[in-house]
Amino acid sequence: MSTPSLPRQFALDISHTPQASLENYLPGNDLALVSTLHSLIKSWKSNANAFESNPLNRRWFYWWGSEGSGKSHLLDAMKNAAKSSNIKHFSLHPNEPTTWVRLEERLPTLVRDTSPSVITVDDVERLDEQMVGALFRILNEVQASNNIHIFMAGNAAPAQLTLREDLRTRLGWGLIFQTPLLDDDEKIQALEQAAKARGLVLSPEVLPWLINRFYRDMPNLMALIDALDAYSLETKRAVTLPLVRELLQPK
Repeated sequence: MSTPSLPRQFALDISHTPQASLENYLPGNDLALVSTLHSLIKSWKSNANAFESNPLNRRWFYWWGSEGSGKSHLLDAMKNAAKSSNIKHFSLHPNEPTTWVRLEERLPTLVRDTSPSVITVDDVERLDEQMVGALFRILNEVQASNNIHIFMAGNAAPAQLTLREDLRTRLGWGLIFQTPLLDDDEKIQALEQAAKARGLVLSPEVLPWLINRFYRDMPNLMALIDALDAYSLETKRAVTLPLVRELLQPK
């Protein structure tokens, strides 16, 4: 089945989309990871300085999975949790090279700092040679510190990544988890949860139809929920199958 192009309504304002959190993430077989992250966030909220003496495997995380498995959502959830706990946080991504330079400039101070900080790194499989070198240096500093947490995500287990060996080895120094893709029933549950968070009421036939007839990956399905929410507000109509078909009709 061919994938239809996105309709014009996807450009509607969706600024009210809920921020990524563990509360709006539906765990599948990665419940152990989510439970560990919940516990960590709870410790931040109760006493941010309490994790200064935590061992490396409580501060060093790598998870991996296919596109649409929720890897980036979990990174954003940890970044947002750090922000809400007034913890310094830094997000690194292959598309934003300047942020790597700025973080490396601040690292010596962060290592000496008695207050905690959080680093997230997305799409490690896409890092270029300079970023690979930067991440290697960053991980060495994180290892030497007592108060820096780092959360990293990629599309494969460390040993399967096409990165230089010394970095692949370091990625596995902490806790490693896989984020598996959801099955169709789990996708429907996740989409129902997302709709509820937005105050959006869907007719019962909408979600099975979307999964069977439209996109099957979670990023696009979540984008559809946002578009349906915005289009429902724009047209002042309930989200029924006719409205969905109207939204998805090519313009």
